[in-house]
This record gives sequence, structure tokens and C-alpha cells, in this order.
Amino acid sequence: MSDPGDPVLTDEERRRFCDFLYRRIGVTFDESKSYYVDRRVAERMKATGEASFRGYFGRLRSEPGELERAISAFTVGETYFYREAHQFACMSRDLLPLAVRGREPGGRVRILSAPCATGEEPYSIAIWLLENWPMVDAFNIEIVGADVDAAALAAARVGAYEARSLARLPAEIAEAYFEPAEGGRRRIIRDLRESVSFAPANLIEAAAFRALGAFDLIFCRNVLIYFDDAARRTAAEHLYDVLAPGGFLLLGHAESMDNIDDRFAPRRFADALVYQRPEGS
Repeated sequence: MSDPGDPVLTDEERRRFCDFLYRRIGVTFDESKSYYVDRRVAERMKATGEASFRGYFGRLRSEPGELERAISAFTVGETYFYREAHQFACMSRDLLPLAVRGREPGGRVRILSAPCATGEEPYSIAIWLLENWPMVDAFNIEIVGADVDAAALAAARVGAYEARSLARLPAEIAEAYFEPAEGGRRRIIRDLRESVSFAPANLIEAAAFRALGAFDLIFCRNVLIYFDDAARRTAAEHLYDVLAPGGFLLLGHAESMDNIDDRFAPRRFADALVYQRPEGS
């Protein structure tokens, strides 16, 4: 590792590492990402004091803490508040009124954000509902953020963000729901932090994902594009399992359930295209 530009891994070592990571989180890295993989592995080798890939790979397989740190290094968590806000508008204007139709006031409504990264999305959902859904106080709303990255979940629970994460929030919203800036960061107010729960879960691991329970709405945005076809089908199956009959799934703008899982029924509303698990299924 004398020259940072030199490959750290042989082709076989890189394949073994990528296969290992794929089995854990479903993310694939093609040859165009070789430098990225080598650089990230080199960083973890240096951090653990391992001079050889063989030594590091053994540590990776035997130490859950290092696996968590490696997953954190290889998962992309870039996000911000009110990202793709047209889907939030669809949620409050169309989806939630359909979801609670026929329910008594005080009933439970469950919303999942997966993956939730450092929490901007689930907190955005909470803020949007408080600001835009007239029935927000009539129901017991549970918002859950789930992610495979333990470090991201820890940051989400703290709920402190730099200015760029808040750039798309109207100033009055930032003032209402965030504490004054301290050290260049603003923290979500306590009441809002306590209104969102966070849990470790992996889209491609059935048991942990199903343990989250059933949801009326699921936001699963901008992650399936990093999966191959097999991992997408696995993720779709798990999403279907935890989506309540009649519930809605919202994907990223570049994602679709076409050719992945035909059990989801596409529904087009004024603000967004969403996917529904049919009633009675």
C-alpha cells in the first residue's frame, strides 16, 4: 500500500470481498467500482491494523463490529430533508385518507422509512404530517426508520444536521422543528425525536425485516437501483410481506416494480406513482 493509487486487492480478493458484502446487504459493485472498493478496503485495513487482505477478511467474518463498520463505509447515505417532496404531498393528500378510511379515530397508522440513513426521511415524514395532514392528531401515528448501517442509525437517533441537510426546508419549518444552531449543526426538537423510532433491518434478510411488523405506508427510495435483479426480487418479497393489505409503497423516481414483482398494483395519483398491495391479498 505504498502508493494510494495502486490496487490493494487482487481480482480474486476483490471478488471475494464483493461477494461477501453482496450476501450481507444485496449491494453490487461492478468493475467500474474497483478503485472505490480498493480504497474503502484499504481504509478499513489501515483502521484495523491489518497488513494483508487475508488478515482483514478473517477479521471481517469473525467480528460483528467490523462488519458493521465495513457496511457503513460501503453504503451511500446522502439525503436531505423534504427530498422528493411531491411524494409527501401524495401521502397526505391521497394515501393516508385511503389508508384510514373506515378506521375509528385513535386507530394506529404505521409508516416505514427503509433505508432511513441518518434520519432525514422519517423526520421529514413527521414534519410534513404535522404541517399538512389535518387528521394528524386523530390517529396514533407510528413512524419507523430502518437501516442496515448501525452508525447511520446512531446518528439518526441524535438527530443533529448540518445546514446542507436543511437547505430545502422553508425557514419557518426549520425554526419550528429544530433547536438553534450549535457548532454548525441543528438538532431536531425533542418531541419530534421521540415521535420516530429506529431499528436495524436489512432489506434482503427476511427475519429482521418481518420483525418490524406491518405498515400502511412504506418509503423505500433510491436503494433498489444499487441491487442486482435477484436482490431486487428478494427485497420486493420482503417489502410485500410487511406491507398491510391495501397499503402503499413509494419508490425513488428512477425505480419501478415493473419486471420485479407483479403482485404490487401501480396506482397513479396527481403527485406520484405508487405501488399498492391489493386489498384482501
